Amino acid sequence: MLKKEQLEALLTRAMHSFADFAEIFEEEGTNENIAMINDEVERVNRTQKAGVGIRLYQGVQSVYGYTNDTSMESLNELVDSLRDGFGRKDTYISVSLHPETIENKHLVKIDPIDAKLTDKVALITRMDTAAKQYDARISKTQTGLLSVRQHVQISNSEGKLVQDTRTRCRLVCSAYANEGNNMQSGFYGPGASSGLEYFETITPEEIGKEAARIAIVMLSAKDCPSGKMPVIIDNGFGGVIFHEACGHALEATAVSKNQSVFANKLGQQIASTKVTAIDDGTIPNGWGSENIDDEGNPQTRRVLIKEGILQSYMIDRLNGRRMGMESTGSARRQSYKFEPTSRMSNTYIAAGTDSFESMFVGIKKGLYAKKMGGGSVNPQTGEFNFAVNEGYLIEDGKITDPVKGASLIGTGSEILMNIDMVSDNLERGQGMCGSVSGSIPVDVGQPAIRVSSITVGGTTSE
Repeated sequence: MLKKEQLEALLTRAMHSFADFAEIFEEEGTNENIAMINDEVERVNRTQKAGVGIRLYQGVQSVYGYTNDTSMESLNELVDSLRDGFGRKDTYISVSLHPETIENKHLVKIDPIDAKLTDKVALITRMDTAAKQYDARISKTQTGLLSVRQHVQISNSEGKLVQDTRTRCRLVCSAYANEGNNMQSGFYGPGASSGLEYFETITPEEIGKEAARIAIVMLSAKDCPSGKMPVIIDNGFGGVIFHEACGHALEATAVSKNQSVFANKLGQQIASTKVTAIDDGTIPNGWGSENIDDEGNPQTRRVLIKEGILQSYMIDRLNGRRMGMESTGSARRQSYKFEPTSRMSNTYIAAGTDSFESMFVGIKKGLYAKKMGGGSVNPQTGEFNFAVNEGYLIEDGKITDPVKGASLIGTGSEILMNIDMVSDNLERGQGMCGSVSGSIPVDVGQPAIRVSSITVGGTTSE
């Protein structure tokens, strides 16, 4: 990392221009991916990266550049090329930095990068074995351990100088089941901003068995009927629908440009009164948590929707300027190669008061979406289409046959208003989210929710 005096010189040089703000983001990181197929380690990849990203503002315009050459000669050249975008002036601001101390809310006991390779392979093997032994019809497994350690230092022309270290690990398991010509798969991949001690809380065996269970269940699945019907979306990763169809539309990246269906709706009802939605980057050891955002601001707990009323957007510094609003500590980026923008962290629908069992009462024909998969979303309209990885029919208030080929189709604004029951069994699931500032780790979550009516895409019309 650059020294304080070097950063002050670079920032002062940047402000020898018509820019009104300058920021330097430094990163040193290690990524490790250990992959196993059917009990055998296929690869061990370890990547180290280091670089610097520099950004200048003038009003609501910005210029950004990055380099992995961290010599002062190279960085001075980068600063000069950026400040030329706004033009140089004779007077300038002399920047003096004031180091900040932050509380680390995400303690790590067993660093996954420094741990012995044999110990990490042993964790994957335990998961792989549990999946294979779950049922004789499990024919193939793909398992792995993903680990990241990222150290960042952020400084700016207002005098900020702050550092953070982010450590994450995640076990992933894909299990494949065969019965004749029928092949189905199941996936499970929990992780945390934590060390390997996380896998004492949720064991490798539990992860392997859950992936295998899904694959086996889907072997007996029949084609899903299509049409409008009530749908119960289970807790945990079911929150991916809110994340994609609604969460992105609450990011200032879209809101500041009026490219969101929720732009200019603060204080208005945009969801059922049953819905309170939160984005919380402070959850201890949460997969999407950080001590500071990628502009150096403390992470916060943001109440986005309270009892159906839109309370807040997720705002980064630049888009906050466009909106005339303060940052909410929501700036994130994949690495120094990306300019930050407003992104989600750990986003979830808060627990309600309805019991899970009561949600099925009165449903003559519907769908229980137990495990959600990927999908596509138009952020400007909120229109979405999501696959259901594990689904079941609801008939006369009871869960009956598993179904395959199901998808949920609708708009974010529609689904929010049609949520008529919210259970008390809140859980979160882990994933990666892609946007203009790269791919970042995020938690999605919710208790089980009931949507009174939504279009189900299926393969039969019964």
